[in-house]
Amino acid sequence: MATHQESISASNILKMLGASRHDQKGTSSAAYLRSAVRKGLPFSAFETVLREVDLPQKQLSTILGIPTRTIARRKEIRQLTAAESDRLYRVARVAVHAASVLGDMDKARAWLKRPNRGLGDEVPLSLLDTDIGARQVEDVLIRLEYGIHG
Repeated sequence: MATHQESISASNILKMLGASRHDQKGTSSAAYLRSAVRKGLPFSAFETVLREVDLPQKQLSTILGIPTRTIARRKEIRQLTAAESDRLYRVARVAVHAASVLGDMDKARAWLKRPNRGLGDEVPLSLLDTDIGARQVEDVLIRLEYGIHG
């Protein structure tokens, strides 16, 4: 099992977003990721997270707070805004953390989609629409990682 820091490393999140090491051009993963989010991630990052987390487009767009018509426009221009990118980064970060704690992405997908007692029987994915919800999900993952129950 990876440590908390390793599980949410920028390089692992970049992989979840579909970026390659070649994209980084000599900058650190964290600096590249921060810059990419500020500029707006390419729409392909949205599509990669859809595939990796195995979600319907409508569900991910709801989590991100992006209307379906806006998703269609983003796909056409092939770019997300900085705010949309930051929310997509949040989903990718939690998914990567879940995969690290639970052992693989298949287990993470299942965990993210099931009601969780530690979250008041809420589905973890449904809480990722806010930063506080994401932090609550991450707190449960940290407790799992360190064997703390309750």
